[in-house]
Amino acid sequence: MEQQQWTVRKHPRAAIYARVSTGEQTPENQLIRLREVAGRAGWAVVCEYVETASGAKRARPALDAMVKDAARRRFDVVMAWDVSRLGRSLRDLVDLFETLRSVGCDLFLEQQALDTSTPAGRALLQMSGVFAEFERAMIVERTKAGMARARANGK
Repeated sequence: MEQQQWTVRKHPRAAIYARVSTGEQTPENQLIRLREVAGRAGWAVVCEYVETASGAKRARPALDAMVKDAARRRFDVVMAWDVSRLGRSLRDLVDLFETLRSVGCDLFLEQQALDTSTPAGRALLQMSGVFAEFERAMIVERTKAGMARARANGK
C-alpha cells in the first residue's frame, strides 16, 4: 500500500470537533486520527470540542462553542472525522460551512477528503450549497402540495 503524501498547508492552528450519538460510544478513534492528521500536516491543535448528542439535534453546546471560537479567530481550520459528525441536515451543514467561511476559517473533513483551503475543496463546498438550495425548494413544493391536498379534503 502506498504511503499517502502529507503537505503542510496554511493552517497553523486547528480545532477538532468530535461527536458521538450515545453515551455507549466513544469519540477516541475520531480524536486519535484527527490529531495524527494535524501532526502530519504541521497544524497545532489548539482546541478540541467533544460532545455526545444526536446529529439531528439543534442544541449542541460544543458545536456552538466551536463556532463562537472560530468567530474569535482562535484557530484557522476546523477538523472533523466525517461530515455526519457536524450534522444530518444538508441545510444546517451548508449554514455551518458558510459561517466558518465568513470568519475566515477553513474546514477539513477526514472521511470526505475535503479541505476548503484548496480549490477542489471549495468547489465541493459550493456544489453542496447548490444541492441544499434544491433540497429546500423541494421541501417547499411538498409542503404546498400537502396543504393543497388537505384543503381539498376539507381540512
